[in-house]
Amino acid sequence: MAQEYPAGRMQLGGLAPRQLGALQRFGATELDPTIGHLVEMRASQMNGCAFCLDMHSKDARAIGEEESRLHLLPAWRESPAYNDRERAALALTEAVTVLERGGVPDAVWDEAEARFDEEELAALVIKIAAINTWNRLQITIKAEPGHYQPGDFERAPESVGAKA
Repeated sequence: MAQEYPAGRMQLGGLAPRQLGALQRFGATELDPTIGHLVEMRASQMNGCAFCLDMHSKDARAIGEEESRLHLLPAWRESPAYNDRERAALALTEAVTVLERGGVPDAVWDEAEARFDEEELAALVIKIAAINTWNRLQITIKAEPGHYQPGDFERAPESVGAKA
């Protein structure tokens, strides 16, 4: 039985379990979990996905992320709280989330490429693509924030209800 959370329009988990399972597996990369949560949160902020922000902030805190870094995330450029790898990942997240005409700027890509090896960079690109897809799904079905508990999907990997 898939984990479901309140949603205003529909429960995708019961209607498209194979597809959501595939998307969950797609986004399950070997990326550093701290960077992964920052990326998921920043894209979710930009996309306005409350469900995903609730989920990823809870998961980030559960692995020891500092509350202040989560609060400063929208202003990461102005804050000394993030290291060079995190900054490169966040810049790439923003560039991929809001694709400008002409795509991801070379300077953003070059900085990410300088900070991550090829496999890490591939995982980062996949993580960004996956969270943007999850954001669009959760916003579309009006998934309600506040019900997710840290690790819900790790405890039940077959559960993909309103996964973000």
